[in-house]
Amino acid sequence: MSTHVISPTDARGIPTRAGAIVSVQVGQVAPLGPDAVASGFVKSRVTGPVAVGRLGVAGDAQADLRDHGGRDMAVYLYPSKHYASWRRELPEHTAVLAPGGFGENLTTLGLDEDAICLGDYLRTGSALLQVTQPRQPCFKLALRFADPRLPRMMLQTGRTGWYARVLEDGVVESLSPIIVAERPNPAWPVSRLVRLIAHHSAALEDMVELSDLPGLATHWRRSATAAVEQAALRHLQLAATTGCASTLSTR
Repeated sequence: MSTHVISPTDARGIPTRAGAIVSVQVGQVAPLGPDAVASGFVKSRVTGPVAVGRLGVAGDAQADLRDHGGRDMAVYLYPSKHYASWRRELPEHTAVLAPGGFGENLTTLGLDEDAICLGDYLRTGSALLQVTQPRQPCFKLALRFADPRLPRMMLQTGRTGWYARVLEDGVVESLSPIIVAERPNPAWPVSRLVRLIAHHSAALEDMVELSDLPGLATHWRRSATAAVEQAALRHLQLAATTGCASTLSTR
């Protein structure tokens, strides 16, 4: 698949200067919830230039490095516009529903899951990021708000935000523009993968594409490859049993 280089606007009308950073947040590992689960979820706003490296934002930490952080989830970005919707739907959590409330490192302006695609190269400050996957909320989101509805609501509404790897170390700060520098996968907005996750609706064709999608998080490509291989194996087993071909399916 060829790389699509963004000019003043791309085919979907997304401008080169797609957005900006509203705020930068970092946090250290601390007890979360009634059982004092170790987590770096709660973050505080920092002002001035902040270094961003291959393993994340300077001053930020994660407790569970198996499911959080790492190169493919080094930086978490979340659209600021979503907070207004959350406050309308969950007014009891208004005090927490502000930039940084979902544990994001970068709260953004002018970007959302429809406008950003998997694999996008994002230039912000002096750093270069690449979008790797949407957030898949875990139980710690429920702990943060003391509300078990939150993880499912985040997926069902599509307001997940997205993770990025750091391709070039640099410095970012509030009001830094975010420029979509390249778009290798214009058919794969973040929202498309969110819908597949939320509705368990991935077709074999989707998994084939995801298995070789440039920039997608490694574990996602491996999972998609495994699903394709399993579907092929079932197809061969059925063909051997019935003596005829069958339609491949991941479900």
